Amino acid sequence: MSRFRRDAIVLVASLAVFAVCAVVAADGRVGPVERAAFHAVNGLPDWLYQPMLLFQYLPLVVAVGALALRRWRLAAALVLVVPLKLALERVVKLLVQRERPGTTVPDAILRGVHAAGLSFVSGHAIITFAIAGLLALVLPRRWAVLGFVLASLNAIARVYLGAHNPLDVVGGAAVGLAIAAVLDLVLDVGRDRGRSRPE
Repeated sequence: MSRFRRDAIVLVASLAVFAVCAVVAADGRVGPVERAAFHAVNGLPDWLYQPMLLFQYLPLVVAVGALALRRWRLAAALVLVVPLKLALERVVKLLVQRERPGTTVPDAILRGVHAAGLSFVSGHAIITFAIAGLLALVLPRRWAVLGFVLASLNAIARVYLGAHNPLDVVGGAAVGLAIAAVLDLVLDVGRDRGRSRPE
């Protein structure tokens, strides 16, 4: 499959997922299904607090490792992830104004996070899934899978900590993957795969 076709498919699919999440979250409420999913994760035992905090940063460690392998197109794309995240997150929060679980979900357990503020979409999810998407273009499959596992754990951690509702992180993941697809279209990040890499 050509790079353009692959990136176009990822971009369209990601935007479709984001659109569904945005439409559901647009009224500012948290429906019963999403609330049940929130409580299932948010209500996990307190001893998971430290591991969940760690999961917020592990994808960034993987990204640093990729940079250490001198993949310059990947490095350029990773640098651009943050400003793109900031710009898109601001636009989304103008369109969908839903408050954090501390305001929208009764009995939410908040673990070191703010109770109020706009929560759709999760900026953590945007960044970690953008990183995972870019790493998948360059690294061997098992390392790419690790990147997505860590990004998913990051998203789960944000719900566990009470910072976001499930659709906030799903929508953020979709935006992150869309960013990765656009950056690959522009920078051809996948070309770095041709460099020597660990097996």
